Amino acid sequence: MSEFSELIKSFSKSREYVRDFFVYGFKTRDEFSGWSGRTYDNERRRLESWLAGYVKQDYTEKGKNIYLSIDSNLLDTNPLYQVWKAKSFTDNDIMLHFYIIDYLLKENEKTADGITDGILDKYGVFFDAQTIRRKCNEYAAEGILIKSKSGREVLYSLNASPREIFSRFPALAEAVKLYQLSAPVGILGNTVMENLGFKNDVFRVKHSFFVHTLEDEVLLDILRAMHDERAVIVKLKSSKNENFQEQGGVPLKIFISTRTGRRYVCFYITEKKKFSCFRLDAVKEVKLQEKCPGYKDIREDLYRNKERAWGVSFQNESRTRTERVKLTVNINEKTEEHIINRFKREGKGGVLSRIAPDTFTYETEVFDANEMLPWIRSFTGRIIDVESDSEKLAGLFKRDFYETYKLYFD
Repeated sequence: MSEFSELIKSFSKSREYVRDFFVYGFKTRDEFSGWSGRTYDNERRRLESWLAGYVKQDYTEKGKNIYLSIDSNLLDTNPLYQVWKAKSFTDNDIMLHFYIIDYLLKENEKTADGITDGILDKYGVFFDAQTIRRKCNEYAAEGILIKSKSGREVLYSLNASPREIFSRFPALAEAVKLYQLSAPVGILGNTVMENLGFKNDVFRVKHSFFVHTLEDEVLLDILRAMHDERAVIVKLKSSKNENFQEQGGVPLKIFISTRTGRRYVCFYITEKKKFSCFRLDAVKEVKLQEKCPGYKDIREDLYRNKERAWGVSFQNESRTRTERVKLTVNINEKTEEHIINRFKREGKGGVLSRIAPDTFTYETEVFDANEMLPWIRSFTGRIIDVESDSEKLAGLFKRDFYETYKLYFD
């Protein structure tokens, strides 16, 4: 029987485990149907090892469940970064890292063969030259080493240390402290801070969505495709079941919800000639394809269409181009100017008109009127009428209104 280890081979696997515990922490052991009992126990132990202090347990009628409890506005960093740091490694990986760095500290530039001979002479340890070359190329890609050519020779040297850079530009430390707490791929800033012994004693973020760091691995691949103007094929997992599907398209933009922090990638689906958005946490794998001719023109089309998108939907059930929405509300003009300002601030280009004392209409046209429903509900108590080309929007609003009325007055 293999021993338990908190280290993992693949970040994508640990991402799924942590998300299941974080998002579905109300499940008991028996309700994780896709896992065996032993797998559940191993992943639970890993979670408790990585995130000690944030793992809680509760007892229900169905049994004990494990969940994560994290209050983001009290923390100086994202505790889920620990998941990124748990990948496994071999003894040779560790030894070779320190041999290469220590040897190049005393040498200016060396070829892979020169580093191989130097490690053998100085430390009495032999590594295959091809192994050294592979590791040096890996470190050059990560910025640890500088790779240059002199004639036919490929030379490697140490890059400037982060400590030296930060000593020259002290304000960088403050930027990194904020970056690691609030930006996508914040694990990079967190790693710099950890290596240099920095502590974030300046910033806290009141509404920080820590769990979204689990998507950063696929986000990097998508951003790389966008930078290179390439198409991709993504593997998507259904939010309703365990089914997977592949979807080809051209990634154009990442949308982020200011309310939930949820991130979406917007694709141009070439064969259907339409824009479509997918939740980033549904993307399990990204395969880069060939460059997309006319990429900039497609992106310009997206920006023009985006003006008519209330959220991330570019289509509606009726297949019409846009849907009209008209909202009639009561606003006290003397005491509720902040409500008028809210329509102007949040209305996304819609027109607010005064039609009578303390009575206003708000009108707009959007691709998918149903996306407006949560925002419209926030004006409950002021709404006189809701009109829309979307019968579903008006129907859902009236249903919700009457259901709420029955709860309080029936």
